[in-house]
Amino acid sequence: MSKAVRRGYVEKDEIQFGVEAMEQMKKAAYEIHFFLNQGYDTKSATTFVGNHYLLSERQRLALARSIAPDEMIESRRKKQISLQALEGKEVVIDGFNTIITLEVALSGSLLLQGMDHCIRDLAGLRGTYRIIEVTEKAVDLILDKLAEIKVSGAIFYLDAPVSNSGRLKGLILELAKKYELNVSVEVVNEVDRILERSERVITSDAIILNRCNGWINLNEELLGNINEAWCVDLTMK
Repeated sequence: MSKAVRRGYVEKDEIQFGVEAMEQMKKAAYEIHFFLNQGYDTKSATTFVGNHYLLSERQRLALARSIAPDEMIESRRKKQISLQALEGKEVVIDGFNTIITLEVALSGSLLLQGMDHCIRDLAGLRGTYRIIEVTEKAVDLILDKLAEIKVSGAIFYLDAPVSNSGRLKGLILELAKKYELNVSVEVVNEVDRILERSERVITSDAIILNRCNGWINLNEELLGNINEAWCVDLTMK
């Protein structure tokens, strides 16, 4: 276990996503949303608007991950499954996606509230991962909630090419012993393809949300139990 590491922390975030920057960011979000609804792709819309407002690459990435066209948001909404409907059902979990976002929350680093109400981060995996001080707490939050709603089982899927996926598998299985849960962990090469064909998927990955048969917004529920969480809402509220 490493020393205290703030997953996803970037010092400039406090300025680039601070109170003064948010007015401009929300204007940019409104305009990007308009272009997406006109059929423009996310990259083109974000580049055009980002250039106009002189936004940083990190600000543009945050907007790209937060904003989607209305048709896509509605499609995701129709497939969303409530936690109350999961009793006695098996769920599948996008392991790194879900755990890393909770690590970011527990680290007090930047999180994003998307138009689909999913909580996303800017931590970035890039093929490397290591267990940090808050990883155990992140996994416990997931397992505790799944035990509370009495799912019949949970399968965590971890990307095999990512470093330390085996160690994370071991940690999940060890922590699961404390709960009355049937938990398994699969370390595989093509996690996204498996989840895209699944139902009752716990993830915030936009591509998986668009393709899967049903999904659960677990991290939004868990965020209320994390005092350290810093979540920025870039939607046009």
